[in-house]
Amino acid sequence: MLSRSPSRRRFIHASATVAAYSITNRNSAMFGQEPGIGQQRSSTNARVALGSNVVATVHPIASRAAIDVYRQGGNAIDAAVAAALCLGVVDGHNSGIGGGSLILIRTKLGEVHAIDGREAAPSASTPSLYIKDGKPNVELSQTGPLAVAVPSQVAALYLAHSKLGALAWSACFEPAIAAAIEGYAVGQATQNAIQSEQIDLARFEASRSALLKSNGQPLAVGDLLRQPDLGKTLREIAKNGPDWFYQGPFASQCAKHLQSLGGVLSQDDMSNYKAIERKCIESNYRSYKILGFPTPSSGGTHIAQMLNMLQHFDVASIYRDSPTKFFHLLAECMKRAFADRAHWLGDSDFVKVPSFLTEPNYAADLAKQIDLEKASIVSSYGNPFGSDDSKKHTTHLTTADALGNWVALTSTVNTTWGSKVMVPGTGVMLNNQMDDFSISPGVPNAFGLVGSEANAVAPNKRPLSSMSPSIVLSDDGTPFMTCGAAGGPKIINATFQNIVRCIDLEQPIDMAIASARVHHQWRPDLLCCESKLGGIREKISVGSANESEPKDEIALRLQSMGHSIKMFSSLAIAQGIQSTPQGLMAASDPRTDSSALSQ
Repeated sequence: MLSRSPSRRRFIHASATVAAYSITNRNSAMFGQEPGIGQQRSSTNARVALGSNVVATVHPIASRAAIDVYRQGGNAIDAAVAAALCLGVVDGHNSGIGGGSLILIRTKLGEVHAIDGREAAPSASTPSLYIKDGKPNVELSQTGPLAVAVPSQVAALYLAHSKLGALAWSACFEPAIAAAIEGYAVGQATQNAIQSEQIDLARFEASRSALLKSNGQPLAVGDLLRQPDLGKTLREIAKNGPDWFYQGPFASQCAKHLQSLGGVLSQDDMSNYKAIERKCIESNYRSYKILGFPTPSSGGTHIAQMLNMLQHFDVASIYRDSPTKFFHLLAECMKRAFADRAHWLGDSDFVKVPSFLTEPNYAADLAKQIDLEKASIVSSYGNPFGSDDSKKHTTHLTTADALGNWVALTSTVNTTWGSKVMVPGTGVMLNNQMDDFSISPGVPNAFGLVGSEANAVAPNKRPLSSMSPSIVLSDDGTPFMTCGAAGGPKIINATFQNIVRCIDLEQPIDMAIASARVHHQWRPDLLCCESKLGGIREKISVGSANESEPKDEIALRLQSMGHSIKMFSSLAIAQGIQSTPQGLMAASDPRTDSSALSQ
């Protein structure tokens, strides 16, 4: 355990953070030393910002939307709502009003709100919908009308804003409406997303018209993407509130269109949907309190579980002595947590989620199984009772203001462009969140995750999510940092690693986010490593012929310890904020053209 006091740590964090801020605004050098991603910074787009009101998102237009709202007198909640709506326009392959959101808020008064805006299965949903010729057919849960769960982001944003916002609801929509109607230049990420799903997008007329050229080819980088139908939809929601979306014209049009394609979502499913405020998961790590999101998110549960395991190790000393053993230790915690996720986790409104998963005694038993010298085989989930009692693409943004409000907000339509089905005349691309259920026990979803009956399809049930908006409080109860990520199941492990780096390794938030990551999700039994794990600056593209061959000194040593290694150029995209005496430090991920701004 670290010997420095929490107050001393905060001083070190602040000094390192301000130094990193100065360095990264002078040049495009790597964040810190080993291990780092070392990607070039955009000359026009800052990745780190220091100020009183801050935001970090995956897109500069969305970050500017938040700053515009701050300038109008809005708070962190208004800024988060504006940024989320804007991301649905300029980063629509990852999120939007056709998907859902989980929102974790810590207010200036110290209140904590966990708003569950997770999509819900239509009332006519049954596992048999995804069985074809007697076998599970994952294509039906991933593309087309049966893949769509009830869109829920609008309800979540409205609940957060109505409780805690400072500006008018309509004011939060202005940047998104402008971006949709006036258009924006297509960037590389959007172009790649369109190209990767070109065939499936072409199957649906509205999607094809919005995202492909008249000759059927994808929009090119630099092309202007205008979405007038989406702009009109946003304007109606801004003017008339969520009832227009859930009770009125959109609900009718959405249900009618999906049913015409063979879907089962109904207008009643839309009108009956409600965002839910849940009790957050609280756990302790070192001298800090961790606020995590409860089910249907799995992130809060398993981040707490993994941190509880790490309590039994001197992580800082292990890292100083051997970065290889540091990554090995993280991987051993990950595989145990994900084994439990596969069996125990589901919507707590439908199944009993055992409390032992976040209990220190259970984690202590798991920690005893970890050998720092070699990889272990985790054959099954943990079960302290000895019997069964059970009878991600995404985007993360974060805001914080001078008043003391902090927001961690993760949104998704699931995989790239969700179901690929756009509701005609509305510009709304619908999610494919039904694939986050276990359509059949043991059958992997689009992210390779397996599940049990706890996460089986059922009417009105919310599928298990990896979204992990998290807030960390110092020993005096004030916010120390917040973080979250995008990337399917990699979200959980990226958020976990950022917390460990900031607390145990005393890294500032920008260095933590930029540092290399590993990922293990139990099944398949692979340790995914970023290609710069040991500082070797060799980019390996996912899908290349060499992706399974370790090209990194630490990865090679991990392999010699018994891990099966698979290399990736990047694992997850994260955003975060950290408190310093000089102000709030926002940091966005250098793995993509993200943006951190302050006001």
